[in-house]
Amino acid sequence: MKYISKPAGNRDSGTAKWLAYGFMALAAASSLTSCATTGATTGVSDGSIAGRLTPTQLNNSQVKARNAVIATEAPGNYYIGRRWWTDGTRFWGYLRQPGQPWSEAKLTIMNESIVKTPDRTQEEGVGQPHGFDHNFEYRIWGSYTGKMIYDPNSNFKLPEFRLSKFELVNQSPGFLFYPGEPYNPRQLPSVHPPFP
Repeated sequence: MKYISKPAGNRDSGTAKWLAYGFMALAAASSLTSCATTGATTGVSDGSIAGRLTPTQLNNSQVKARNAVIATEAPGNYYIGRRWWTDGTRFWGYLRQPGQPWSEAKLTIMNESIVKTPDRTQEEGVGQPHGFDHNFEYRIWGSYTGKMIYDPNSNFKLPEFRLSKFELVNQSPGFLFYPGEPYNPRQLPSVHPPFP
């Protein structure tokens, strides 16, 4: 917003200033009416919805083909993780159980008390920068702690996962939720599961 100084001696009542604030508040409120809400009364998102996948996105032929492959994954005591890096946020990415489609994954914050996440191990020496592994797919071992952790930069309250082991599966697995999904490292993901 550009500040315009008033000439000295102008002693108006400030009506114009308050009208400008009122218009800005009205514009902000009207832009928020199109956003999905989470039902949280505190203003903190529980991470359950930031948007919704449309039936067209969920029923896309490429999504269905990938879900058929996912359904054949060997069951076990591990998770499939997809790194989703957004600058400044504390969440790590998405985790799902073997055989579950990505639409049932959880946006998760990692607890690194046992093992550091793959991009954090690189920070200790010469290597790639934080977040270099955006969209890499991993096999992940560990467990959910039962705690919900607040990420102040996304305003999400997300489940904490204590990482004990990881294994890189694919550096270029393609789309996460649907073909052609947008990604901007400076913006929160437009949709994230679980979806209502």
